[in-house]
Parts: sequence; C-alpha cells; structure tokens
Amino acid sequence: MSSPFFSIQKYIRQHHIKLQGLVLPILLLILWQYNAGRGASQAYAFVPLQSIYSAFITLLTNGELWLNTWGSLKKAALGIIIGSFSGILLGSLMAYSKVIHGFVSPLFNSIRQVPLLGLTPLIALWFGNGESAKVFIIALASFFPLVINTFQGLSQNEHKYHELAKIYQLSVWKEFQKIRLPQAQPYILTGLNLAVPFTWITTIASELLFNAGTGLGNLMMKAEVNAEMDIILVCAISVTLLGILMTTFVHLLAKRQLKWRPQNLT
Repeated sequence: MSSPFFSIQKYIRQHHIKLQGLVLPILLLILWQYNAGRGASQAYAFVPLQSIYSAFITLLTNGELWLNTWGSLKKAALGIIIGSFSGILLGSLMAYSKVIHGFVSPLFNSIRQVPLLGLTPLIALWFGNGESAKVFIIALASFFPLVINTFQGLSQNEHKYHELAKIYQLSVWKEFQKIRLPQAQPYILTGLNLAVPFTWITTIASELLFNAGTGLGNLMMKAEVNAEMDIILVCAISVTLLGILMTTFVHLLAKRQLKWRPQNLT
C-alpha cells in the first residue's frame, strides 16, 4: 500500500503544470496591490483589490452587472452563430465550386484586409447605431476565420478517399457528409476557436462605439465618464471570464467531435 506522502507526490506531479500557471497571476496581483498602496495617484491607476471587490458586489446587488453581462452575451452569441454558419457555408461553396471561388476569393481577400472597426462608419450608415449594427460587426469577426478554415479543411481532400467515394458510388452530399466533413472538422473547430476572442473584442468595441442599449462596453463607457476605474476593471474581468467560458465550450465540443483523432488540433 502506498503511503500518503507518495500519493501527495503523485498528485503534485500530475498537476504541477496547472499549479505553475497560477504563479504569474498571483505575483501580478501582489504587484498590483503593492502599487495601489503607494499613494493616491497610484491608487487611481492601480485600484486596490478590495475596491474592485466592493464594486463587484455593488453591481451584482443592484443588478447592473447581470443586465449588462446578459446584453453583451446575447450579442456575442448571436453574432458568432450567424458569422460561423455564414462562414462555413461560404467556405464550403468556395471549396466545392471553382467558379464561386474564382468570383468570391478576390473580393473576400480584399475585404478581410480592412480592420473591422474601420468599417464602423459604413456599417452605421447601413444599420444605424442600434443592436443590428453591433451584431453585424460581431458576426463579421467570426465570419472570416470560419471561411478560411472551412475552405482549407474541405480542400484537403485526399485522392484515395475520392476514389473510395467513387467505388461506393456515393452522391456528392453523402461524400461531403461521410468523408469530407469529418476531414474538415478539425479545421472548422480551430476556426471557431480563433473566432471567440475576435467575437469578444468586437462585442466590447461595438458597444463602446455605439453607446446605446445594455452591455458591458456601455457600462465601461459610463464608468470612464465618471472616473470609476473599479467598475471598468470589474467589466474587464467579466469579459475575460466570459471569453474563457466560451473557449472552454469550444474545446469541449472539439473533444466530443474529434474522439476518433489521437490528438485534437484545438
């Protein structure tokens, strides 16, 4: 029977990477708190941790944090769903049709070079300053990586699988469903994983630019006007946590969909 000492050693060996990952954040928090105590000017830039906690409790109690978090989450989720499905559709059409690829590819590659936020004035003219404009910008953020990754994944069609589809007389749809889509899944899921941070960047940026309605970006803008740095930091932490949760969901989805692979790309 192994002793408790060896059990502890085994646990530490198994989790040492996770424990190492906590060292830097803890050191940064200590440094942050140290700078917060060096004077009033430093306390404004480096808000004491206890003030951030108090602001978090206040926003949680009065319902502002829930309301604005839900507002941002709705827009981010709707944007990434619309952008992802549109990107997968266009990427598939470009991979299957040389004609569509020839027509669409030059325009697509030109537009994707333009920073999304640089298109804001044009989008505002089309959709106004409401929720539609924000969702459109967010959808574009996930649209581009999904088009590229879907096209790359479906283009990696090995000749032997194409011959196999001919032998079994599979229709175009059956070949797509049984052969090409499983091959492309790692690429598509990688594209989805890349889309998550862009989604949250554009969600907050669109809320800051179109300062109307609910959202964490709107709450941050109001806090900036009132010089409430603690609220700004609470919003920033909330966005980080939401991004981590969405990324974790994508990783779990990839793990479930790619059980057949020895090692996941995502």
